[in-house]
Amino acid sequence: MLKSYRLNKKEEIVLRRFDPNDKGGFKSKEEIHEEFEHMEKKLLELQDKLFASKTNGVLILFQGMDCSGKDGVIKKVLSNLNPQGFRAESFKKPTPEESSHDFLWRTHKVVPAKGYIAAFNRSYYEDVLITRVHGMIQDDEAAVRLNHIRDFEKLLTDSGVLLIKIFLHISPEFQLEKIRQRLENPEKLWKFDPSDLEERRYWDQYTAAYEDVFRHTATKHCPWYVVPANERWFRDYLVLRIILRSMEKLGLSYPMANIEVQTLLKQHNEESKKSLL
Repeated sequence: MLKSYRLNKKEEIVLRRFDPNDKGGFKSKEEIHEEFEHMEKKLLELQDKLFASKTNGVLILFQGMDCSGKDGVIKKVLSNLNPQGFRAESFKKPTPEESSHDFLWRTHKVVPAKGYIAAFNRSYYEDVLITRVHGMIQDDEAAVRLNHIRDFEKLLTDSGVLLIKIFLHISPEFQLEKIRQRLENPEKLWKFDPSDLEERRYWDQYTAAYEDVFRHTATKHCPWYVVPANERWFRDYLVLRIILRSMEKLGLSYPMANIEVQTLLKQHNEESKKSLL
C-alpha cells in the first residue's frame, strides 16, 4: 500500500497524479479505527525500545501548503508518545540570529539525538520553497541549496537518524474551505493569517517548486511520501502507518544488560539471608 505514496528519483514526479481525496480504498474512518489504535500501541512500544537502545534518532518532517494540517497530524498521530522522548519543532520566518548562519543551522541544531523522536512542522525545505516562489533566491541558488540538503540528509542517515519526509497533499478548493472555516469560527480565527489568502495566488508556483524538491531529494534511503490530506482521518491513518513501518525496519530491541543477572540475584539472596540471622 505504501508504495503508492512513496516517491523516489526513478520516476517523473507530478503532483497532479496524486488525488488529495484518496482514501486508500476505505469508505469511512470506522473501518480503520481498530487498526489505528493497534498501531498507536505498537508505535509506543517502538518508542520505548528506541529510547532504551539509543541506536537511532527519528526525525519526522512535515511539509505542505497552508491548511494542509501539519499541526493537526502531529497532534493526532504523535500525541500518544511519551513526551520525555518526543518533541515538535516549528519553523517560521528566520530570526536575525538564524539569518546570520547558514540556512541549515537552525534545523540541524534541533535534530533528535539517538533515542529520541522529533517532528518538524515545516523545515529547511522552506529555504528552497517560499524563497524561490517569491524571488528571494534564483534557480541557480536553489539548485546549490538542494545539493546541500541532499548531502545534509545523507549525513543524518549515515549518523543513525531515520528521516521520514511527508508531504501533506490538499486541493486548492479544500484549502479555501478551511480558510473560510477559520474566518467564521471564533475558536479558529486565531489561526487565520491574511497572508494565507495572498499565498493562494502562488499555488501553481509552489506546486512546481515542490515537484522540483521531490526530483532532487527523493532517494532510495530518503524517500518522500505524498499523503492525501483532504480526508483528515485517512491522512492520520496513512501517516501513522508510514511512521510505524519505517521504524519497524530499524529492528529495534531492548539492549542486553551489562551485568551478570544470576550472579547479582545470588549475591542479593545471600545478603538477605544474612540480614535475617
